Amino acid sequence: MYQRILENIVKEKIGNGKAIIIVGARQVGKTTLIKRILQDKEYLFLDADDPTIRQLLSNPNTEQIRTFLGDYKTVFIDEAQRIEKIGLTLKIITDQFKDVQLFVSGSSSFDLGNELNEPLTGRKWEYELYPISWEEFENKEGFVKSEQQIENRLLFGFYPEVLNNKGKERGVLKNLVSSYLYRDILAFSEIRKPEVLDNLILALALQVGSEVNYNELAQTIGVNKITIQKYIDVLEKVYIVFRLGAFSRNLRNEIKRNRKIYFYDNGIRNMIIGNFNPLKLRTDVGALWENFLVSERVKQNIYKDTFARMYFWRTKQQQEIDFVEEKDGKIFGYEFKWKPKSKIKIPETFTKTYNAETKIIDRNNFREFVIS
Repeated sequence: MYQRILENIVKEKIGNGKAIIIVGARQVGKTTLIKRILQDKEYLFLDADDPTIRQLLSNPNTEQIRTFLGDYKTVFIDEAQRIEKIGLTLKIITDQFKDVQLFVSGSSSFDLGNELNEPLTGRKWEYELYPISWEEFENKEGFVKSEQQIENRLLFGFYPEVLNNKGKERGVLKNLVSSYLYRDILAFSEIRKPEVLDNLILALALQVGSEVNYNELAQTIGVNKITIQKYIDVLEKVYIVFRLGAFSRNLRNEIKRNRKIYFYDNGIRNMIIGNFNPLKLRTDVGALWENFLVSERVKQNIYKDTFARMYFWRTKQQQEIDFVEEKDGKIFGYEFKWKPKSKIKIPETFTKTYNAETKIIDRNNFREFVIS
């Protein structure tokens, strides 16, 4: 079992009178994490995959809640996005049963986010859980074993089930992708054209590390730009992809409206394109490396509340910085290279305009970037 960074963060919030909510993609370990936190406690476990539980928790009144809570002081509701009007139920519990500590997990932010935000305003601590981070991986495996597995992690990613089934990674990832695309997305969104979703996510997987143009995607796939925007928004809400916007402050020739789209996990991306060839046989090593580094940095920034804002930077003259971070009033620029190279120049336009600190992140020094 991997020690999750969130574990101690969540433990500090227990007993503060608010619901503790953990959201994230399927199979990233939300249920495992909460059960680990509660391993020494007696608690009521309510699994919303069970139709009886869903009915029980949909629109109950205070007395009905009192009946099923009984004497339990800790309650864990799993897969809460399946319960209609769950936010109102949780509000009643937090308001009327002050001595009950609520734990809630949800597999996406579709209905869960909409249901919770208004009823639970000021009544919740909410956290996002992602696939295992490099820091969590290295803490368990040790420095040497982790270094030995870097290529496998670029290929197969960091989902717990993938890490725990060595030699069976492709089968596990195939099941995960099927679950993503046809269980969460189609069940909890208004998407009615699975073939469009398939074509879009494949196009995004093939463009990792490159700027994405919605108009071009729309023309390629044969739908309108609004549909592309809607589907990408859905893919973000189920934690498959995330966007980076363009950094722009002062220069007239900076690209301002474009975005890059990355996958939270390399294994999911590689499953989508159906390519698990070793790195020496691939032409997309740079994209794999960039996706790995950016996704790991996102995990660090969110888990550790750095409040860093993340971008990329490019000008119309093709000057570019792979990754830009704005933190505490300071600008940092990073270039990503799998193999160390001596002749890499960071654009002076960027460093001088923004008084930015810059660094090249390669195979030899990446740990300082993904473990903050």
